[in-house]
Amino acid sequence: MALLRFGILLPGLLLTAMFIPSAYADSLAAALIKAAPQADAKVINLAVRASQCSIAQGAAPVQRLAVIDYSLPSTQQRLWVFDLKKRKLLFHELVAHGRNSGENMAVNFSNQNESFATSLGLYRTQQSYVGQNGYSLRMEGLEPGFNDNAFDRAIVIHGAPYVSPVLARANGRIGRSLGCPAVRPAIAHKLIDSMKGGQLLFSYYPDQRWLKTSSYINCGSGTMATAEKSTSKR
Repeated sequence: MALLRFGILLPGLLLTAMFIPSAYADSLAAALIKAAPQADAKVINLAVRASQCSIAQGAAPVQRLAVIDYSLPSTQQRLWVFDLKKRKLLFHELVAHGRNSGENMAVNFSNQNESFATSLGLYRTQQSYVGQNGYSLRMEGLEPGFNDNAFDRAIVIHGAPYVSPVLARANGRIGRSLGCPAVRPAIAHKLIDSMKGGQLLFSYYPDQRWLKTSSYINCGSGTMATAEKSTSKR
């Protein structure tokens, strides 16, 4: 794949040859892109890179990876959940953004308490629970300054009736959350069960400060090689 061999060009950002993923990550990204042809290949590549970097930094390998592309409108299915072992797509769904992130398009992101905005970056899921939004999934934000207040902000995956294709058609957007990646109630329980217990979620938007400084995106070939060795031992 030429994009992986010569670097991935994003607006204002070139991931050069020194940041080429390991052979395992290259193969995994290619398989996930094939499984989700409607997803942006650049975003999938970055999500795989982030997941592999987390392993290289000492985290346990994961079985599931969720990817949200917040550069897409809320009326489009912009959430993908992958089974990394089987390299297949499990869910392709609508997902809400925070009410202060924008209308149909999310354009503002925040890590601040009571911002009611979506946060970017890599998350690790924790355990499910039943709260005011029903069956929900807590998450830990792994990126300082971008999403590390997620647990304190109660940024969780949960079902919400305002995440609906009917509302999308009627209003030109789905409803918005207080910052949580809310999904359709009909699939919330199954999706949460597939993602609970230490899986990864990658929340993307072409924010230049995050793209340039995220330690999970910007790790070198040596780091990726370490991740490949760790993953191969599963």
